[in-house]
Amino acid sequence: MENNIASVTVNGVNIHPFHSFEELLGYVSGKKGILVAINAEKILHATEQTRGIINRNIGYCDGIGAVMALKKHGYKDAVKIPGCELWLKIIASTYRDGKSFYLVGSKQEVIEATVAKLKEDFPGINIVNYRNGYIKTDEEKFQLIDDIEEKKPDVVFVAMGSPKQELLMEEMFQKHRAIYQGLGGSFDVYTGRVERAPKWWVDHNLEFAYRLIKQPSRIKRQIHLLRFLVLLYLGKF
Repeated sequence: MENNIASVTVNGVNIHPFHSFEELLGYVSGKKGILVAINAEKILHATEQTRGIINRNIGYCDGIGAVMALKKHGYKDAVKIPGCELWLKIIASTYRDGKSFYLVGSKQEVIEATVAKLKEDFPGINIVNYRNGYIKTDEEKFQLIDDIEEKKPDVVFVAMGSPKQELLMEEMFQKHRAIYQGLGGSFDVYTGRVERAPKWWVDHNLEFAYRLIKQPSRIKRQIHLLRFLVLLYLGKF
């Protein structure tokens, strides 16, 4: 895969310092590859396996911690690109050109609601197929990969959580080269089953704080963010 935007290595994780959605969209428009969201937790808890997955593909900043790390490395224009927004921008910028899409993930009722809403929001969108994320056997996985190879979508979205979704996308990519993006719980957000932080919180990089207020049990995860910021301040990353 051609790479004309230098990546920055933080704790062994390669991150592309995109300065806008448009730059990222331009980067992938003529390429095939797997987009992997990077946040402080993924950098802090990187393992040999997760580093390999990210570094073989296109890691972008999906969290303010990753952005702060890039800024400390001199990339002052790096911005946060939320994956739950990026996939919709990819669709918006390509569906009128006849690009085709394949969706995998979530429960059956969620994936069906997602497809129905996409058809309302993007009239004429070409969704060649979709299925839920409950792939229980190798046979089901291979049937999915074979279907993707047969239908040859231009873009594939997989919402199953990390690193499961990335590992599956890499298997898919070996059979069919396309743009792939892992989405985690984005289908639930898109269909209104999970509430995202209001715009003010998002615009001020306080989405993590809003989530903590709404769900105090997330404090254990937020402690990792604090630890990451301390290590970043001390020059460990």
